[in-house]
Amino acid sequence: MTWNVCAGTNPYCSLYRRSAQDLAWNIGRYALTGPIKPDVIFLQEFCTGAAGALELWLEKQTGRMWTIQSWGLTSNDGTPYACHPDYQGGSRGSQSVTVAVADHAATFQTYPLTSPPWYVKRSALCATISAKRVKVCGTHLSAGLPNDDRQPGAPYRKQQIRELMAAAAKPGYRTVFGGDLNVAPPDSDYGSAAGRRAIVPAYKAYDECDQRGGRRTGRWTHTSTREDGNVTKKLDYLFAPKGSVRQCHVEQRTSTSDHMPLYVKVAL
Repeated sequence: MTWNVCAGTNPYCSLYRRSAQDLAWNIGRYALTGPIKPDVIFLQEFCTGAAGALELWLEKQTGRMWTIQSWGLTSNDGTPYACHPDYQGGSRGSQSVTVAVADHAATFQTYPLTSPPWYVKRSALCATISAKRVKVCGTHLSAGLPNDDRQPGAPYRKQQIRELMAAAAKPGYRTVFGGDLNVAPPDSDYGSAAGRRAIVPAYKAYDECDQRGGRRTGRWTHTSTREDGNVTKKLDYLFAPKGSVRQCHVEQRTSTSDHMPLYVKVAL
């Protein structure tokens, strides 16, 4: 499962400034109620201060052992990119990329991604699960905004996706990677052409959870509100080895975040 929970700095999302316990409950219920019960969870715009609460909640409610690792984003000057405090003024840590693994021991590693020097640094957080011979990597890529990807050709997201794929690959292991990649699918009719081109190598090497046969697109996972109405896009992805995707689900009933949870079932 991957989900950008929009908890850190966006006041228009309902998890903004919510407590660690609230974050744990809202995230955990999607791990329990979806048609696919995840063994691995990727989170973006999660707060590092809530990792312990989420781990305890998942263990109590699922009866499984969970291991959670977070990587906190940093600003361009190296300082933590902090989540805004909760409603009582308490610190919630840094906005993060987080990976949760159930049952099996996992080795975590962070891979820095080439990032614009004028905005937050990006990384992929990977977990190697030796018992299953699986390597999983979650990330949150640059947004492609004028102050984040200003050169022609979306150079930062293009580089980041290539670096993410290199980090996720491990000989003899199955690879699953994804998260909020901040690009539109190649065959969609929205988003920048540069962004759509940036994601093409991933589709060539892997199957994406929700792609429609030969058409490289899928259901929307993100909604934004504008004066002329809501705009929906697919920005969230889960890639797995060719031929291994058995089921895909997009939970489009949530109003908790501006992103929807995305689930994939992969044959091992």
